[in-house]
Amino acid sequence: MADVTPGGSPERGRPVAVRSTYRMQVRPDFDLATTAGLAGYLADLGVTHLYSAPLLAATPGSAHGYDVVDHSRVNPELGGEEGRRRLVTALRAAGLGLVVDIVPNHVGVAVPAANPAWWDVLRRGRGSAYADWFDVDWDAGRLKLPVLADDPAAVDDLTVVDGELRYHGHRFPVADGTGSGTAREVHDRQHYELVSWRRGDVELTYRRFFAVSDLAGLRVEDPAVFAATHAEILRWVDAGDVEGIRVDHPDGLRDPAGYLARLRAAAPGVWLLVEKILEYGEQLPDWPVDGTTGYDALAEVCGLFVDSRTEAAFTALDTRLTGRVTSWPELIHATKLAAATGLLAAELSRLARLVPEADHGQVRAALAELAACFPVYRGYPPEGAGHLAKARVEAGRRRPDLTGTLDVVTARLGDPGDDLATRFAQLSGAVMAKGVEDTAYYRWTRFVALNEVGGSPAHFGVPPAEFHGAASARLRRWPAGMTSLSTHDTKRGEDVRARLAVLSELPQRWADQVGQWMGYAPLPDPAFAHLLWQTVVGAWPIERDRLHAYVQKAAREADDATSWAQPDPVFEAALHAVVDRIYDDPTLYAGITEFVAEIAPAGWSNSLGQKLVQLTMPGVPDVYQGTELWENSLVDPDNRRPVDFGVRRELLDRIDAGWRPPVDGTGAAKLLVVSRALRLRRDAPRLFTGYRPVPVDGPAADHAVAFDSGGAVTVATRLPVGLTGRGGWGNSALSLPVNEVTELFTGRVYSGDRVPLADLLDHYPVALLTPNHPRGGVMTLGSGGHRSAAS
Repeated sequence: MADVTPGGSPERGRPVAVRSTYRMQVRPDFDLATTAGLAGYLADLGVTHLYSAPLLAATPGSAHGYDVVDHSRVNPELGGEEGRRRLVTALRAAGLGLVVDIVPNHVGVAVPAANPAWWDVLRRGRGSAYADWFDVDWDAGRLKLPVLADDPAAVDDLTVVDGELRYHGHRFPVADGTGSGTAREVHDRQHYELVSWRRGDVELTYRRFFAVSDLAGLRVEDPAVFAATHAEILRWVDAGDVEGIRVDHPDGLRDPAGYLARLRAAAPGVWLLVEKILEYGEQLPDWPVDGTTGYDALAEVCGLFVDSRTEAAFTALDTRLTGRVTSWPELIHATKLAAATGLLAAELSRLARLVPEADHGQVRAALAELAACFPVYRGYPPEGAGHLAKARVEAGRRRPDLTGTLDVVTARLGDPGDDLATRFAQLSGAVMAKGVEDTAYYRWTRFVALNEVGGSPAHFGVPPAEFHGAASARLRRWPAGMTSLSTHDTKRGEDVRARLAVLSELPQRWADQVGQWMGYAPLPDPAFAHLLWQTVVGAWPIERDRLHAYVQKAAREADDATSWAQPDPVFEAALHAVVDRIYDDPTLYAGITEFVAEIAPAGWSNSLGQKLVQLTMPGVPDVYQGTELWENSLVDPDNRRPVDFGVRRELLDRIDAGWRPPVDGTGAAKLLVVSRALRLRRDAPRLFTGYRPVPVDGPAADHAVAFDSGGAVTVATRLPVGLTGRGGWGNSALSLPVNEVTELFTGRVYSGDRVPLADLLDHYPVALLTPNHPRGGVMTLGSGGHRSAAS
């Protein structure tokens, strides 16, 4: 594991340590040259490293880069190698470093001609030099590609053009000596078979990323495949151009621990993170990494601003709106079982074929039931044995008719050397992701601020004592792990969740309001209607086209009233009609605007609080692009929208010139908090080497969270509605750990052993206190991050 402060050395012109990152969605319409132009702004903001989306060549037109097609070169649509060098030069000149995102689990195959290795496999089959790159079940017949229309006559649309097999805009290679005759005859001689897109989930013979047929799994456990697919990334590391690596989706790999050990050996000094989603209470395996990408921290921080005392009220509201009592365990069991037997049926059948000693149908049912009952994404030794045991007990309770088969299957799943056990581990993670994260999160809409990657909708809020315990544990185990509030995978942005957290303090007010709106503009699916209205309130004001796009995606993900495979035009028309009514009905529009105006100030307080907590708690904080101001993004692709950096640059200059922004709709107060916290972490790292709660006493003590990070003291307001309702802070006070401190957002100096919160938090709902300069001056942080003493 790398040291808590990995990175380059000053003499090479790079930061000494990775102290914070700024996530940038580098993409064709925001390429490497454009990104390089932001180096100065990022340095002034206070981060030490740019954290980029994948940079290797991806499927033409890719907006995200997770569909790599060529590991040997930088994506030409981003600017190629010249663009990468330009970015590195710009970052070094600004004193910044680079963290890159890599994708070892899968590659893009939507455009076969763009992927040389895949093209060769399609052309030569098992005889290809790249056949071992991909996890293909060659014994199951020709490699099936789900691209045809769902029509038996679709094969008649095949043509042979320029020695290639064509299907409308799709191009496929033709094996040597097989190009004569009709297009159908040519097709029937190939190593692949084109099938209906609807048959893909059932008949595919290659491992995919989740249920995405355009992303084919890689066998990166093969040393030769690892070497070929990582050579370019490791070249950047060896050249000193990269200080950190983020590993996408390690749960999909055959042997994540082995892969990470190999990667660590190849890049021993790099800051290494894994995108590992941990269930509530689950611990990261003892891998040779520096930590996760921070979904677990996201759940802890956001939960801190949710009023856990109102859970029963929201459960009652959900029951009243939907007309049924929803059991979260029963719901996720059903959605996971549906994912295993539907979206992932091809993978399930492949597993079942590995158990020829038992009835195929019963083996499929047993494996599906175990996957549906598995309590985490994937089990790893030694904890994995306990997870498997729990799944076996629950599966047996639900399906006593499968007892014998469950025993046979479970015995083999307990053997880590068994191919069945390895492949089941890959399946269970996909079942969890598709069944829970991508389906159940859109169905159980009791309180959607909790329906987040790495979170648990059934765990309603995080009390301060629980948060302090988690933060202390993070410092002990993974002090260099990333902390995040927003990512490209979050279901809604951090400020949307912060505003929704206000509703947890207003259960009756919200029940009355949402009931009124649902009656005024009804939908046939009341659970989804509740999701819609929470989304509207959380993201308001939101452009009409964005809301239309969101509700269609969310409704199809829920796979209830409509779906991707079987869209219901009647329901979707009703859904879009409600969206249009929101904008076209003056009464409804005004009512939404009025309600949002009522709760927005408390939402801003929550936003500032959770942001400061995340930036100063143990770990290495990441700022997702644009979130240094208020940001109302929803699920991908909405959260990849362009960011106006010009506005942010102008506001930061004004703040640095002495402007103390109010907490209002501009979001400049958040920019103040972000820049001052990041600069302090960069320039005074010694203040962030510990963790302990700081005592708060008085009648409103439960509305404050405070901790000492090793010298810097963070104070944030929680449950602001309740605080206002009780008349404010009263005589509540913070106990100072030192005799004299400076508050960085206001510049005020406090001395003594107690600070009244009414005074400390009278301008901003948050405070960041630092011990005064040893010579009695006040530490100031300029845009370049240099410390100075001011009298």
